[in-house]
Amino acid sequence: MTRGQRRARVVGLGLAALAVVVALGAVLTVVTGAGSSGTPPPRYVDETAASGIVHAFEGADDIVGGGVAVLDCDEDGRPDLFLAGGTAPAALYRNESPVGGALRFTEAPLPEDDRTGVTGAYPIDIDGDGRTDLAVLRRGENLLLRGLGDCAFERANETWGFDGGDDWTTAFSATWEDPTTLPTLAFGNYVDESADPSTVACADDVLVRPAAPSAGRYAAPIALTPSWCTLSMLFSDWDRSGRRDLRVSNDRHYYGEASDGQEQLWRVVPGEPPRLYTAADGWATVRVWGMGIASYDLTGDGYPEVFLTSQADNKLQTLAGDPARPAYRDIALERGVTATRPFVGDTSLPSTAWHAEFQDVNDDGLVDLYIAKGNVSAMADYATKDPSNLLIGQPDGTFKEGAEAAGIVHFGQGRGAALADLNLDGLPDLVEAGRLEDAHIWRNVGSGDASAPRAMGDWLGLRLEQPGANRDAIGSWIEVRNGDHVQRRELTIGGGHGGGQLGWTHVGLGTADDPQVRVQWPDGEIGPWQPVTPNGFAVIERGADEARPWQPPT
Repeated sequence: MTRGQRRARVVGLGLAALAVVVALGAVLTVVTGAGSSGTPPPRYVDETAASGIVHAFEGADDIVGGGVAVLDCDEDGRPDLFLAGGTAPAALYRNESPVGGALRFTEAPLPEDDRTGVTGAYPIDIDGDGRTDLAVLRRGENLLLRGLGDCAFERANETWGFDGGDDWTTAFSATWEDPTTLPTLAFGNYVDESADPSTVACADDVLVRPAAPSAGRYAAPIALTPSWCTLSMLFSDWDRSGRRDLRVSNDRHYYGEASDGQEQLWRVVPGEPPRLYTAADGWATVRVWGMGIASYDLTGDGYPEVFLTSQADNKLQTLAGDPARPAYRDIALERGVTATRPFVGDTSLPSTAWHAEFQDVNDDGLVDLYIAKGNVSAMADYATKDPSNLLIGQPDGTFKEGAEAAGIVHFGQGRGAALADLNLDGLPDLVEAGRLEDAHIWRNVGSGDASAPRAMGDWLGLRLEQPGANRDAIGSWIEVRNGDHVQRRELTIGGGHGGGQLGWTHVGLGTADDPQVRVQWPDGEIGPWQPVTPNGFAVIERGADEARPWQPPT
């Protein structure tokens, strides 16, 4: 059965889903509303030991990577997990968690060849068949794995004419330049291991475009020169022009003293060679130890802010003036998201930040920010006891630390991570990959505990669907209106550190006030406002008059 067929098997939304959770003993009670002052962080329960996930990102020299991919590989609506392994084999875990219950996973097989050397992975439906595929990043040949359903995959490099190269790849993003073809893929590469060992050079990033419309195969990669040891990249319609340019975050450790290395923005116009934005375009030089990208419209002006992780120098960039020019200013300090030093642990030393992700973890209608932290290896000038941050969004637009109250403080070498509603109860759970240690997994129990979770606000789980090659409508903007409060989120593939998500888009509402959803589709067409029932899941299908409810499996 295809994903589309499964989605068609729908019954009541909201109340039906809630009834399943209550039947399992998870009493869900709304305890706060959108915009209420001082909304606390949720409580997390460490379920690593019982989850069935036993997996570490290994390798003494594998200091970057360690990504987490979230995907629905068996099309049952529950998010499954793919974890990079470095020198150890990568692993795929099928989600068997009961709705509202404890997190449980079982390992699923992967193609035997080339499971090692994996730094990260991103889910994407490359061929538009309704089954999720995987772009797998490796220290060596990159792989495109075609989804076959029921969590089975096959190597598809040859099928799609894809040249996976042999570089140390650490970043990825994708977009559809033509809605009738395969997606355009971008791969970010790290240190050039084929260069003279007496020098340090960065391998070129590459852009991989379809060979021709409807050809079903890729052309030869296009080098993105210069490249500066990329650790994250993201296609985004940053200026709302309908064009998706490529944001690139680089590791300044490899710039060199006389280098012109910096963060980059490539202008990507269909049918034209990509070109870098320069100072003449408004682009200002920014140099950080760039490790991750997260994007979200925090100011409510319709344009995404960009959070960049680094060592003791995290940035939150917002457009400074004319939205048609990529001139940004930093608002990290005024918003309270600099996170330059640990809040507990080695508080006198600088932090090292990796994966970053915006998500409303307490469902109060205000987005929060998670930042995975951990020493590169054994850098004495940087914190070893460096816990990850859970920054809780406040009504005035600032953020406050909530990781300690949430119960997620630990001192491992965090890398990739994901906030996703793994048990479909409306509370985003947390997975964090660790270097040289097993991944951690926490269940979000809201204001309750493991035996009796309690919701902290109303919520929605949304998924888009359209005909054609780009079935998941990547590049769309989702708007959710709840009373007089509007939230906007761009659907992208990329960013983070070594991993991303494809599936339900979680939206916290606070107290629901006749919520409605509207979509600006990838080609710019704006659909109608559609009412949605809170505390449940819905599919927004292009051209349909009403949202389609979806019920979790029982």
